[in-house]
Amino acid sequence: MMDREYKVLNKQIFTKDQFQIVPIRKIDQLDIMKWRNEQIYHLRQNKPLTEQDQSHYFASTISNLFNQEKPNQILFSYLENGTCIGYGGLVHINWVDRNAEISFIMDTKLEKDNFQKHWSIYLSLIEEVAFKELQLHKIYTYAFDIRPHLFEALEKNMLVKEARLKQHAKFENQFVDVIIHSKFNESFKI
Repeated sequence: MMDREYKVLNKQIFTKDQFQIVPIRKIDQLDIMKWRNEQIYHLRQNKPLTEQDQSHYFASTISNLFNQEKPNQILFSYLENGTCIGYGGLVHINWVDRNAEISFIMDTKLEKDNFQKHWSIYLSLIEEVAFKELQLHKIYTYAFDIRPHLFEALEKNMLVKEARLKQHAKFENQFVDVIIHSKFNESFKI
């Protein structure tokens, strides 16, 4: 069940077997906050979120994305059999250069045994949004070099390591590299 639809998308629901991404649902906001706080170590988030922070973000930022012709991000709830088990989307969308960063986190409990599986499913769904629906030229990830299992999942799904930004981000009082993986839309035409 969807709260709202994105004006920029003709298709709103993307499905693979029992998994779907749907426009981000308000009902999932507290689960998303919980997962973000549990996984803050790898996110560009400088403090734990409160319920008030999350409610304000959904009301002031997310609610405005749905009616925009060219939103700077498009966020989805990631569902298994209708239950939210993650969320993500396309962020930092550059409509001129036709590219966007991929964002995704899953329920923390699923990371240990199902990380590769859910990243693979999610990437296939978000690629459909990016390449078929939005006709973007390129999608990419921007990740601290602290999660080698992420890079393995990306590369298994045909994202190519494009760059290493040396000591680019501060993590636990030291500077770490940021690694960028990308994939191009093979059917993109200017």
